[in-house]
Amino acid sequence: MRKLVHVFPGQGSQYVGMGKEWYNSFPEARAVFEEANDILTFDLKKLIFEGNQDNLTLTENAQPALLTVSVAAYRVYMQEVGVEPAYSAGHSLGEFSALTCAGVITFPDALRIVRQRGLYMQEAAAEGTGSMCAVIGISKERIEEECSSASAWNRDQMVVVSNYNSPEQIVISGHREAVARAAARLEEQGARVSFLKVSAPFHSPLMKTAAVKFGEELQNYSYHAFKWPVISNVTGMPYDSPEQVIANLTAQMTAPVKWDRSMHYVHQKGVSVAIELGARNILTNLMKLNVQSVACYPLDKPGQLDIIREDMAAEIVEQRRKDKVNNVVTKCLTTAVCTRNRNWDQTEYERGVLEPYRKIQLLQEQLDVQAETGSPTLSQMKEALDLLKLILDTKKVPATEQKERFQVILKDTRTISLFPEFAHIGA
Repeated sequence: MRKLVHVFPGQGSQYVGMGKEWYNSFPEARAVFEEANDILTFDLKKLIFEGNQDNLTLTENAQPALLTVSVAAYRVYMQEVGVEPAYSAGHSLGEFSALTCAGVITFPDALRIVRQRGLYMQEAAAEGTGSMCAVIGISKERIEEECSSASAWNRDQMVVVSNYNSPEQIVISGHREAVARAAARLEEQGARVSFLKVSAPFHSPLMKTAAVKFGEELQNYSYHAFKWPVISNVTGMPYDSPEQVIANLTAQMTAPVKWDRSMHYVHQKGVSVAIELGARNILTNLMKLNVQSVACYPLDKPGQLDIIREDMAAEIVEQRRKDKVNNVVTKCLTTAVCTRNRNWDQTEYERGVLEPYRKIQLLQEQLDVQAETGSPTLSQMKEALDLLKLILDTKKVPATEQKERFQVILKDTRTISLFPEFAHIGA
């Protein structure tokens, strides 16, 4: 079975109408967009589907919009294809999507985090005049040298490398005049330069005030175990533990994105297939520049699912074999049986234990009949979890034990991000 990496795009990928086909075609995607609207208390869906590009591109809007589209694409992918990655990675803002889909940050928390991140970044941009510029066709050493020279020319202005995207494409960021000086010098030496339409000099020291505020904001949230390793932009290596999340995401505001190193790392670890989950295909194109031997498939629209299914037929069969014995419904059935009863009221036991247990059995029988079609649906998993909760409540299982049992189920089946409410029962 080939190893897979999920990659998630960042700012610059957004466009009006992104994700609309997911919303129209799949209930899993619709639920994501509706949840985003509820959490943010404004109509993000309308902004994405019907807004104007300039408004969508504002960083405080683009960040939750891209996160929402990526999570919607991921949930549809897991339902329709279901092959789990060996690693995941996201470019800049996309790292939040990767952490969300890996179960480290809940989707509601991620929405609040990236919305605030965007506001802090926009505030920092208002404090000075910055810009970003893509540089193509010249070595990173020459780019770094010219950034140093341009910064030394005027000590009050600076320009740094902000994105190591590939050996062929690097982005510089900083004060507008310093960026222009470095870009002009590099162009004289044969490089192609393209100034980016961004509202702030991201991943540069000019984001320091935003980083300080953002680091404090991140303290307000909980971070959970990884379903699979996530590559950090700051190090180009996997996170060691959830405890690193705050430090790395704070540092990411002012440090360069080491995307080339990230992709080379997963390739060295045996990854041979990448799925880009979200808007456009920017990371697919970057993969071709970084590691040509890794097959990369964009998943921006539902029509691309068929290509992925066809190429990954063997992996899908293997994943479904695993899912048959390790899915939420089966785990709920097992947990219902093996949990000690503390309620000896026969009427309550019949209604609150035996009847819901039979319903979970029925769900399991449906899965057994339809085994060749794949994993349980979201609604089937949710029903099984609700029924198990009723059983445990009726058995008078203590809240702490219930929490532990649900966490085991969700961790073993890698569904914490889908059902975070069950992971925190009794909290």
